Amino acid sequence: QVQLVESGGGLVQAGGSLRLSCAASGRTFSSYAMGWFRQAPGKERTFVAAINWSGGITAYADSVKGRFTISRDNAKNTLYLQMNSLKPEDTAVYYCAADGDGELYSNYKNLLEYTYWGQGTQVTVSS
Repeated sequence: QVQLVESGGGLVQAGGSLRLSCAASGRTFSSYAMGWFRQAPGKERTFVAAINWSGGITAYADSVKGRFTISRDNAKNTLYLQMNSLKPEDTAVYYCAADGDGELYSNYKNLLEYTYWGQGTQVTVSS
């Protein structure tokens, strides 16, 4: 069992930055690949970024590539998402999730790949 708690969301102007954190407790955090997803009002939850167990492999949605950076600190049991050059279309509830596999396989963008989820943190970008 892994418990995940996101923080760091808030209201920011377009062009600004935020850093989201996801604190993990329970079973060994470092054994899981991790992902960030987001859900805008009235829309489906979609993939944002993923990272393997060591942090050596990352992947991003095309919409955030070059603006967002996913990272992890296994010593602190924490996952991060640095978000720069934010746009109004980035407005959503952001969720972190843990994948029972340590590596990123072909279905890492699929919600069903992830076993544990946080409760989400709201990010609002004003124009």
